[in-house]
Amino acid sequence: MSKVEEILKQMTIEEKISLLVGAGSSTTVPGAAGETRSISRLGIPAIVLADGPAGVRIAPLRFGVQGEFYATHFPNAIMLASTWNLEVVEKVGKAIGEEAKEYGVDILLAPALNIHRTVLGGRNFEYFSEDPLLSGVIVAAYVRGVQSVGVGATLKHFVGNDQEAGRMYVNIVVDERALREIYLRAFEIAIELSKPWAIMAAYNKLNSYYCTQNLWLLTKVLREDWGFEGLVMTDWFAGDNPIEQVKAGVDLIMPGDDGIVKKLIDAYKRGELRIEDIEERDRKVLSIILKSLKYQGYRWSNKPDLDEHARIAYEAALEGIVLLKNDGALPIKSSSRVALFGRGSYYTVRGGLGSGYVHARYTVSIAEGLRERGFKVDEDVEKVYRRYMLPLYELGDCIEMFRRLRDTAVKSDNKGFLTWLLFDISEMLIEYYRTLHLPEDPFDDGFLEEIAKRNDVAIVTISRISGEGWDRKPVEGDFYLRDDEYRLLLRVSETFHKHGKKVIVVLNIPSPIDIVSWRDLVDAILVIWLPGQEGGRALADILLGKVSPSGKLPLTWPRDLEQDAATRMFPYEPRQELVYREGIYVGYRYYDTFGVEPAYEFGYGLSYTKFEFSDMYVEKDVDKIKIKLKIRNVGGYPGKEVVQVYIKPPRGSIDKPYQELKGFKKTKTLKPGEEDEVVIDIPIKYLASYVKGRWVVEKGLYEVRIGASSRDIKVSKSIEIEREYCFNTKWIQIECS
Repeated sequence: MSKVEEILKQMTIEEKISLLVGAGSSTTVPGAAGETRSISRLGIPAIVLADGPAGVRIAPLRFGVQGEFYATHFPNAIMLASTWNLEVVEKVGKAIGEEAKEYGVDILLAPALNIHRTVLGGRNFEYFSEDPLLSGVIVAAYVRGVQSVGVGATLKHFVGNDQEAGRMYVNIVVDERALREIYLRAFEIAIELSKPWAIMAAYNKLNSYYCTQNLWLLTKVLREDWGFEGLVMTDWFAGDNPIEQVKAGVDLIMPGDDGIVKKLIDAYKRGELRIEDIEERDRKVLSIILKSLKYQGYRWSNKPDLDEHARIAYEAALEGIVLLKNDGALPIKSSSRVALFGRGSYYTVRGGLGSGYVHARYTVSIAEGLRERGFKVDEDVEKVYRRYMLPLYELGDCIEMFRRLRDTAVKSDNKGFLTWLLFDISEMLIEYYRTLHLPEDPFDDGFLEEIAKRNDVAIVTISRISGEGWDRKPVEGDFYLRDDEYRLLLRVSETFHKHGKKVIVVLNIPSPIDIVSWRDLVDAILVIWLPGQEGGRALADILLGKVSPSGKLPLTWPRDLEQDAATRMFPYEPRQELVYREGIYVGYRYYDTFGVEPAYEFGYGLSYTKFEFSDMYVEKDVDKIKIKLKIRNVGGYPGKEVVQVYIKPPRGSIDKPYQELKGFKKTKTLKPGEEDEVVIDIPIKYLASYVKGRWVVEKGLYEVRIGASSRDIKVSKSIEIEREYCFNTKWIQIECS
């Protein structure tokens, strides 16, 4: 008899039911999102669950406790996806796992795997891509990293929480083909490649049923089709019926309270809940607890290696910076005199708000990063911004106040929680107000003229912030520039260009903004997304040319919001129902199929060097397509290239996108003249479309297209699929009828 069955046999029905309900906020690790219930007489400990897509989210200061408990703030998910580098992402996952381990956290409530259906999704910074393959493969690397140190990872939010408007109740209506090929596919790939410990069911409804109460989703698809063996939990306070949640396949209701336990016990006594269902859910919870570090007696140190993890955060930020434009402005010399414009240059936004927010020891701003690397940053420009940002300094005093109070306050769980909550809110308010209502263009003409004369280059930072609970808006100051932002770009560009000086724009943003209206004004554009605590250093090294930019866009950058079919239907205000009428045509699938010209295509990203693609070899094996080719650096700087494989299908009976990403690989750093051989295998099943309850690969001539982006195809070859392949929903090959 297994250990799980031994324990289960000894449990009372009350204990069996209580184990399915969380114990509320964590008392073991302050600031952690929740914990399970312990059963002391059976040696079952409570295990701790904490948020953490960009770093472990716990209380950095503890009521009446000496010491600090800061975590590393890594680049957000959209930037990790921009690296297209599995090795780097796995390092990040491992480092986050190590911090969770040393802070007493057993399960990380990350990564988030929803799709960038539109650029206005409020949590796009927490999600990876518009493409399910890129999302799933990158997430699998993250999960492998976290779980390599004995901490569990949780894929969320399963499924359809692709926007924040009405997320607690909105009914997402989407056909099964789009679900299977886009929204579920990302989760399916990640589960297959990494076997996460847990899945978190989303708040929203899916085709009329709450995801946490959706038997088709949690049992038919997740358990039966995909064979998922881990734990299924609810999002916090999700759904409206805990009895239906248990019936549908939820193993753990979070955060939980005694009232839910009573409801479930009463339902069991009335015969609404079967003992078989209760015990099956218990097996999942017990299995996770038994393999947890807590159960194994690990003694956490509260002292993770933050210095080493900062180095990994820097490396990830470096790899995820995307160069959109460069008209001879970059790289620049470290001896350059630089005029830094834009409040984000001095208050750089490191991450988004909400459950993905991380309390870091520090943030290296763009100004600090440039100074550290030897740039001469103009102090007079900085003084102007500092004067207007004085209220932020005063607001920042709140943080110091909490630091002083913590050591003299009476230790109390309730007061401690309230202190943590006030601290948490105050820090996030500071981050929020950094990006709002501060003038970007407070300079007179004479001042700008003097600044342009004595500096070698202007760098203008445009910042945005986003967070859990609200979506971005198609208004000035969000997707579109404010008048003062546009005026700043125009005046700085005119003044510096008059003196033969270059102007560089840095986009410190959670997701794309309008760019077409102003990009011709400037000489170079770099996207640093929300880069974590080391963003300033990473950007400085890219500006210097110490490292050539190698990030690529993980989503299509629109020319205008009206271009995109999904965005035209975006729910700017909460509504009861949202229909995904675009079906499978999300992101580049829409743009490429219908000939719509974006601002920048999916997979786009420039380098300081150039690469040559050659000697392409394609062969069909029994169950996969094998691809080989050579990549040579033919430019003047060391650099990395992302090899992207798109497959264009034949015209058959199934309506399909023009092309789809089916594989990718980032090269090692290639010196000028150096060559690398890249090998990519694509399973035949990756070519399949979901039709009438099964997966189908039509026979015909497929074009294998390899390039540096979805629209920069360098080499291509055709390959014949000589017969039709059919698979059931478990991916078992079946006869095609």
